[in-house]
Amino acid sequence: MLAKISTTWKLFLKLLGPEILLSSLKSSHSFSHSPSHLGLMHRHEHLLRKTTKNFKTATTTLQSTLLLLLFVPLIKPAPPAQQDSRIIYDYGTDNFEESIFSQDYEDKYLDGKNIKEKETVIISNEKSLQLQKDEAITPLPPRKENDEMPTCLLCVCLSGSVYCEEVDIDAVPPLPKESAYLYARFNKIKKLTAKDFADIPNLRRLDFTGNLIEDIEDGTFSKLSLLEELSLAENQLLKLPVLPPKLTLFNAKYNKIKSRGIKANAFKKLNNLTFLYLDHNALESVPLNLPESLRVIHLQFNNIASITDDTFCKANDTSYIRDRIEEIRLEGNPVVLGKHPNSFICLKRLPIGSYF
Repeated sequence: MLAKISTTWKLFLKLLGPEILLSSLKSSHSFSHSPSHLGLMHRHEHLLRKTTKNFKTATTTLQSTLLLLLFVPLIKPAPPAQQDSRIIYDYGTDNFEESIFSQDYEDKYLDGKNIKEKETVIISNEKSLQLQKDEAITPLPPRKENDEMPTCLLCVCLSGSVYCEEVDIDAVPPLPKESAYLYARFNKIKKLTAKDFADIPNLRRLDFTGNLIEDIEDGTFSKLSLLEELSLAENQLLKLPVLPPKLTLFNAKYNKIKSRGIKANAFKKLNNLTFLYLDHNALESVPLNLPESLRVIHLQFNNIASITDDTFCKANDTSYIRDRIEEIRLEGNPVVLGKHPNSFICLKRLPIGSYF
């Protein structure tokens, strides 16, 4: 009897569905039944609830499966990950993420470095090709005589002064026209020419100390009417050039100048000459016709062997006094000053030198 009832319930469940069957059961509770009938109904109700729950679960699973079957064809498989043969991951350590980060940083750094190197090589190759192309197409212009580095880059130009000291130049560089002072000390200049200062009329001071000057062309300083100070010390001069008229200081010490290298009237017209330095040369006598304006005369360490009464004074004028001279140095010469007492009677101070 129970087997037949169970089979009947299963048939109802298939035909009506669990929801309709359950609602009909609930409505049937309002009628009176025998205890045996009620127990049987409770058992089948329990079975129906369990079946309903399983049916819902199966329905949900079926819906998910249908959705998955619909969308799977639309999804493209991801490409397999490329693994670098250099990377060896240690999955058994706690530093797995750290090792991945380090490797990623290293790869990016190396990739960036390689890209930069490639770009540099490409750019340099392009530049070299462009330069070769330019040289092949455009001929170089002929080099001019003064086509060198601009003077104010090679030297220092400051408010009319040009400082070209110790820059290894072997000739006077082109000067700005407004130049008033040129300091070209300790270089390798061997010669001075008239062209060096032809267009620089405002020069007031020239200093060529410590060069290799052997020759100075005639007329080199003839157009320098404002030149006041000229230093040719520590060179290789054998003779003096014609000096400009307004010179106040002339320094030619430490050269190889002999007396025959100085003209008789070389200093006669230099009425402003105040300081004369001709020490450490090869002079055999004191230069003639020294101007009255002189205050300091350095002739030490030459080959001067004698002096006369007219060297510094006037032999025919005993009242003559040379009051401007403050210092005459003659030490280091073979001359014995004590043998020429009348040579200093016009001076306020005796010359420095050997008297015995």
